Amino acid sequence: MFTGTYRHTVDAKGRLFIPVALREELGLKFFVTRGLQRCLRLYSVKEWEAFAAKIASLPESKARDVRHYFFANAFETSLDGQGRITLPSESRKFAGLEKNVVLVGDDTRLEIWDEQSWDALDSENYDNIVPVLEELGF
Repeated sequence: MFTGTYRHTVDAKGRLFIPVALREELGLKFFVTRGLQRCLRLYSVKEWEAFAAKIASLPESKARDVRHYFFANAFETSLDGQGRITLPSESRKFAGLEKNVVLVGDDTRLEIWDEQSWDALDSENYDNIVPVLEELGF
């Protein structure tokens, strides 16, 4: 399970350090793709396969665009000797990742956000989750 919030920077070559606390959960190889809110998502191989299976279970008429969105923009990667990954320029451009980023644990996946975008979203989250928590009886 991915938890926590980690602030880092993307260097001039598009490399991003992945904190030690997250590496075991990711595994030796993992997948990166687009998220739904202008972020990137990182999946372990196991979680990527589960994600792909859910999409494969959709009828073709619904699955085509979903497959294009996630799979055409995905890549398999691994950490270099310094614990970094290289994010392709297209992926960085999509998520607006220029320098300061936030890695966010999101249960079965890890997300990479532009720092300003994450801070804005995080400040809105409280008002959005209160009704959901009340619905669950919290």
